[in-house]
Amino acid sequence: MTKSEALLKIKNFEKALSRLEEGVKEAKNELDKDGVIQRFEFTVELLWKALRAILLYQGIECYSPRSCVKEAFKAKIIDDDEIILDMLEDRNISSHVYNEEKSNALFERIKKIYLDYLKNLDLKV
Repeated sequence: MTKSEALLKIKNFEKALSRLEEGVKEAKNELDKDGVIQRFEFTVELLWKALRAILLYQGIECYSPRSCVKEAFKAKIIDDDEIILDMLEDRNISSHVYNEEKSNALFERIKKIYLDYLKNLDLKV
């Protein structure tokens, strides 16, 4: 992995995060909330791929989202692996099962917990 490739992965994550933040601010109805959850799914996907790219650039191998999060925590790239593991779990659940109550609960976690955490990440190569 080259530095420029890792930087591109970080930039892709940051763009997705910006779209997620925009969606959270604008959400007014159930359709909007569903859109926010979709944006959350791809933001989390791009986050673990950015972490993987940073790790590969540093010479650390990982193969799954969970292993990359754990390795990023060990390498002090992130300061909390548990919240990102929670995000991965929520992403997995949201993309396989639709339940309005769970969907609303996830939207609230995105809005009140996950978004602030993601905005405060400072990913660097």
